[in-house]
Amino acid sequence: MANNSFPEHGPIDPETGKEVLLSIKNIDITFGKGDNAFKAVKDASFDIYKGETFSLVGESGSGKTTIGRAVIRVNPCSAGEIQYKGERISGKISKALDREVIRNIQMVFQDPAASLNERATVDYIISEGLYNFHLFENEADRVQKVEKMITEVGLLPEHLTRYPHEFSGGQRQRIGLARAMVMEPELVVADEPISALDVSIRAQILNLLKKFQKERGVSYLFIAHDLSIVRFISDRIGVIYKGNIVEVAETEELFQYPLHPYTKSLISAVPIPDPKLEKNKVLFTYDPSVHDYSEDKPELVNVGHNHFVYGNKKEIEEYKRLRAENKPIQAVTIDPEEAKKQSAKNTEFMGIEETESSEILSAPIHDTGNVWLTILSFFLPILGLIAAFIFRKKNYIRNYKKCKKGALVGLAVRAALILLFCIFLVIATL
Repeated sequence: MANNSFPEHGPIDPETGKEVLLSIKNIDITFGKGDNAFKAVKDASFDIYKGETFSLVGESGSGKTTIGRAVIRVNPCSAGEIQYKGERISGKISKALDREVIRNIQMVFQDPAASLNERATVDYIISEGLYNFHLFENEADRVQKVEKMITEVGLLPEHLTRYPHEFSGGQRQRIGLARAMVMEPELVVADEPISALDVSIRAQILNLLKKFQKERGVSYLFIAHDLSIVRFISDRIGVIYKGNIVEVAETEELFQYPLHPYTKSLISAVPIPDPKLEKNKVLFTYDPSVHDYSEDKPELVNVGHNHFVYGNKKEIEEYKRLRAENKPIQAVTIDPEEAKKQSAKNTEFMGIEETESSEILSAPIHDTGNVWLTILSFFLPILGLIAAFIFRKKNYIRNYKKCKKGALVGLAVRAALILLFCIFLVIATL
């Protein structure tokens, strides 16, 4: 007899010791029938642990949203199964368990305008799930929950009487987020929730997602195509290409050791903040014809460090060898001839050796070159030189330059003052 509710905890992954909230097991998703059948997702497998953000990245049409919609039981699986806390939620399940899936797994959609009912007030939109599952004791309790949630997403209680068309794109997405979070879900499928928003609004929505995760322990399946954003929000990343999961690893592991050529091509496409380096960047282009899967069929294999890569036996051996070397793999390269021509003109990197232009690509995100480092180093030059040495060693190139500049100017000013003092002392004694 099938269970009508989920257990309190999911199974524990023996490899990592973490609780598995959602498990995708060898699923196929097919659209159409017979000769018109199209397999959008092929043999996809990955786990999402409780309290983590798992991001699924790939180009348009790769099957990311298709998997997300399968998790919320919109797209049926033609093979394999999806488990939530160890219970199968794909295929035919009881009506009671289906309600539990809706209650525990919510979705935030890409287009905030299309996902909201234009004829309903914000109050009703956020309350709809509460009404359907009767998640409130009385009317006062419902109003209190809705007002608290609208405030948490950065809007005001007076907005509850308005309609979606009265809001901007970012505000609509906040309403969509409030609608999902008021249900107190354990898993949220966020389908490119920021791709239609302005850059400054994107950061606010991402911070909201992180805030809810920290306060409520919610897990995310975050679907996106922008790797720079994915790096900020994710604990682990899965890369999908034409329906196949080609690589799964922890965020920094994936960026430091991108093994599959498609992953390298995605990373190389991320813009470099420096326009000179971006101009001379050599894009890595993925060519699927490099794989020969005619006889030796590929599969997703752990090559170590909980890093899974898709390939045949020969490719897997090569991936294991590269990972065993433990040397970071640079997916982004700069044209050396063009970079050499630009180096004389590029005042941004004046005083840095040519070989360091590639090092700055992997510089930490806090290497901002803040002007306060120069000011502090001017007043405390010895500490400034020590800081410059440490920054240089850690590859904080911009911070290193600021500290070095401030310290040297500070020492020069002090030397000039001492020299002037000595001259005045000599003159006074004559």
